[in-house]
Amino acid sequence: MAPGRIVAVVLAAGEGRRFGGRKQLAPLAGRPLLEHALAAAAAGPADGTVLVIGADAEEVEAGVELGAATVVRCVDWERGQGASLRAGLAALEPEVAAALVTLGDEPFLPAEAAARLLAARRPGLAALRAGYSGRPGHPVLIERELFAPLLAAPADAQPAAVLREAGIATVECGDLGDPADVDTPAQLAALERRAAELGGG
Repeated sequence: MAPGRIVAVVLAAGEGRRFGGRKQLAPLAGRPLLEHALAAAAAGPADGTVLVIGADAEEVEAGVELGAATVVRCVDWERGQGASLRAGLAALEPEVAAALVTLGDEPFLPAEAAARLLAARRPGLAALRAGYSGRPGHPVLIERELFAPLLAAPADAQPAAVLREAGIATVECGDLGDPADVDTPAQLAALERRAAELGGG
């Protein structure tokens, strides 16, 4: 467990095939879905945010208020989430001690979940993830010692195997609410209703 900065890495490079394309720009409560995910990352304890985009990169970058996020384009995004994660990790500066990985389609990810992961860091624990009533979820905290193995993995490899081998631990966050990712228009519509309820509308 190295000392140093903690940076949020938001993965949003996919094309959203099941959604019908450009999921990142789909409106939710008056602004793009991805903006909500960036706001959730910024509200947490991370010292900065790296946003990884790929499919329709120019449109996504132009259509979203990025705030203070640093944008990284994943050129081989079609290879899957592992490629996006590698692009994000490769962009982190040497003084970054760990990455808090989240997804661009989880607009209601509770900021307190990231805080719990940071509080649970221990020497010898290379990876932690939030769990929601027994279901694994995000954020996933990856210590710097795992950056090299993840970056060296084959192009089509999924990060889960490296994390399992490292002995990833789960921190229960189910009491914080459901982060609810979006894969289909129906799921987005359900979140729109949820956003209206949260906003009192």
